[in-house]
Amino acid sequence: MSVFTHIDFDHHEQVVYGHDQASGLKAIIAIHDSSLGPALGGCRMWNYANDDEALRDVLRLSRGMTYKSALARLPLGGGKAVIIGDPHTGKSEALFQAMGDFVDSLGGRYITAADSGTGVAEMQIMAERTRHVAGAGQREAFDGGSRDGDPSPSTAYGVFVGIQAAVAHRLGRSDLQGIRVAIQGVGQVGFGLAKLLKAAGAQLWVTDIQPANVQRAVEQLGATAVGQNDIYGLDVDVFAPCALGAIVNPQTLEALRAPIIAGAANNQLADASLAETLRRRECLYAPDYAINAGGIIDVCYERTGGSVAQLKAHIEGIGPTLTEIFQRAADEGVTTSEIADRMARERLQRGL
Repeated sequence: MSVFTHIDFDHHEQVVYGHDQASGLKAIIAIHDSSLGPALGGCRMWNYANDDEALRDVLRLSRGMTYKSALARLPLGGGKAVIIGDPHTGKSEALFQAMGDFVDSLGGRYITAADSGTGVAEMQIMAERTRHVAGAGQREAFDGGSRDGDPSPSTAYGVFVGIQAAVAHRLGRSDLQGIRVAIQGVGQVGFGLAKLLKAAGAQLWVTDIQPANVQRAVEQLGATAVGQNDIYGLDVDVFAPCALGAIVNPQTLEALRAPIIAGAANNQLADASLAETLRRRECLYAPDYAINAGGIIDVCYERTGGSVAQLKAHIEGIGPTLTEIFQRAADEGVTTSEIADRMARERLQRGL
């Protein structure tokens, strides 16, 4: 398997494979760009169909982290880690100890955090073997209480702010009262987003591969449950993908009716060319790495010691960033993805 000729290789600085026979660890860490600071990105555990699928994911995700940090004005580079394995049946203390050793072997060039398939418990195990891990301790919450190091509440809040910006630009609305939102995936981030939307007066339709997640949203938030394949064709204002990537593809586009796509999932477009298809259909797409930056902002503040008020204000900056992306794209007649990429590159070139 060649990395340098891989379709998703984008001048990555380092791609490292890690294997520990005793624990069964098989992992890849990709560092895309460290010009603004050490590469920070989550550690995803997923039951990939094959090694090439895992490589594709880590290459795409690490590049997205570079652009995400640049757009969010953070002194961080972009990186990502993936563990090949079933997150429901393949976890062990030994496996995450070995992963901690793998992260530590890079000497701080890569800093890891929780992602799909991992959480605070796994970060705490890894922190026993390396200091280059974030999200393993207690944090102050927005409401003045305390929470664990899970950055998902900040991710959810950032997406909520982004939806407000998208609704204002596309629908001319200054509030979310009565706005219809279809949320695909109501795990930690998706459910947190749903709670914020419900409090703002939005109407909710939800789906998830885990029935318990759907039931929680129905019982606690009054959401309407729909089938996994039915979520695309709903007559709603916003489609919010909050699960895995590549969910906007030629097949789902045939059904999608929402004028806005704005959610927490990474790499939502199966192919970059679909951004132009969305533009021609007058569907406003909030580039994923711009709208879902709340989590990486949270992790950065954990490392720098900023206050919760500063953290919240920084996350709320996602709104103006998206508004600039939307307006520049409209003025130039190009996709929001093109403008977001351009803005990220501009900030990488000039520094923060």
